[in-house]
Amino acid sequence: MEQPQVTVNGEARSLVGAEPPTSALDWLRSLGLTGAKEGCAEGECGACSVLVARAGVDAPTEWTAVNACLVPAAALADQEVVTSEGLGGPENLHPVQQELAVRGGSQCGYCTPGFVCSMAAEYYRPGRCESGVFDEHALSGNLCRCTGYRPIVDAADALRTPAPGDHLSFRTTAPPPAVTPVRMPGYARPAELAEVLALLGEPGAVPLAGATDLGVEVNLRGSRPGLLVAVDHLPELRVLTRGEEYVDIGAGLSLTEVERRLDGAVPLLDEVFPQFASRLIRNGATIGGNVGTASPIGDLPPALLALDATLTLVSAAGERTVPLVDYFTGYRETVLRPGELIASVRIPLPLASLTGFHKIAKRRYDDISSVAIAFAIDVVDGVVSRAAIGLGGVAATPIRATAAEEALVGRSWVADVVAEAGAILSRTGTPIDDHRASAAYREAMLETSLEKLFFESGDA
Repeated sequence: MEQPQVTVNGEARSLVGAEPPTSALDWLRSLGLTGAKEGCAEGECGACSVLVARAGVDAPTEWTAVNACLVPAAALADQEVVTSEGLGGPENLHPVQQELAVRGGSQCGYCTPGFVCSMAAEYYRPGRCESGVFDEHALSGNLCRCTGYRPIVDAADALRTPAPGDHLSFRTTAPPPAVTPVRMPGYARPAELAEVLALLGEPGAVPLAGATDLGVEVNLRGSRPGLLVAVDHLPELRVLTRGEEYVDIGAGLSLTEVERRLDGAVPLLDEVFPQFASRLIRNGATIGGNVGTASPIGDLPPALLALDATLTLVSAAGERTVPLVDYFTGYRETVLRPGELIASVRIPLPLASLTGFHKIAKRRYDDISSVAIAFAIDVVDGVVSRAAIGLGGVAATPIRATAAEEALVGRSWVADVVAEAGAILSRTGTPIDDHRASAAYREAMLETSLEKLFFESGDA
């Protein structure tokens, strides 16, 4: 097996010696590419943003912005990476850099290279030039504490179509780099699912996809897994199927890919995605990883619980299906067996006609939930025929609000019934006082959330 390399700004760079826990950020800076910075080491500030060429949804290749502080350098093997230095320099500014400069989009400059890379990813996004609209959410994972966002947004809005000779734009017309098996100290990227499952059976082996959770554990809590087993390039985990009876979502797809491939097919998830962390995080985080971490405050599990999702789990011993409601067994604990992996998330059809997702947090975007509530309700001739309510942030695990559901089914969809069910909902789970919210506040949010859905539905 050849020594693993990464193409950085058009030049092949060896990964020898960059075994975990070395992050892509630290490795790039060791090469003298110091534009990317560490601001938070947990994917919240965007100062470390770089571009990676990945298989696209709307083009053969798309330039995708990711948090270099979270991704292990080894995970970039065979990939093409562009940093802020590779976009342009003082004598040949990239259009993004030029617009930031002339519109006063930088003061101290610490965050600017990260903004440049996130803006460049949106600059090259297929369809942006046709629509003429720069999606400001592309910058949702980048923070600036001194410039102010107005000149940065002005610079983004001023961007035009890439010039005909723009090599990074032309690069999107060809397929992304071929992904080959890689084995380094502490890291393995097998080509076959069977080999992945065999490796996951070894002591200390941990599956690796977007690293948006694992990277935080490594950076801030000193976690040192014995072996990282990459699963995000496995074809079996990257399939999304939309049939007549279900939607099946491969666990290795990033949330950005899931959002774009679903294209509105699951309206409840469309409400979740914009509130899930930032675009930078969603470019890396996978649906399997978000469920697999079993966080009681994750945003996707409440929605998937409301959608009656099931999980397909695979191991060397075979495959089994587990309803998501039975998957969580305790705080950060699940029914996953040693060596077992989430292969896909299945959502049954038809979907409920009335859905809603309420995320209560201190910030509207890019924040952790104090409470997350997802609804999937069918109302036929004014009577509730089906109700599913998923909750996060009110117990040691994500849960279904079964008592409140039972208080709705078979009854009229009217204010009095909704208020009664809301009171039951407020007594669901075991909310606690912590730095995000008090137990009393969480209970109040539960009670009013159903009433909010009722009035939003237009039936009040």
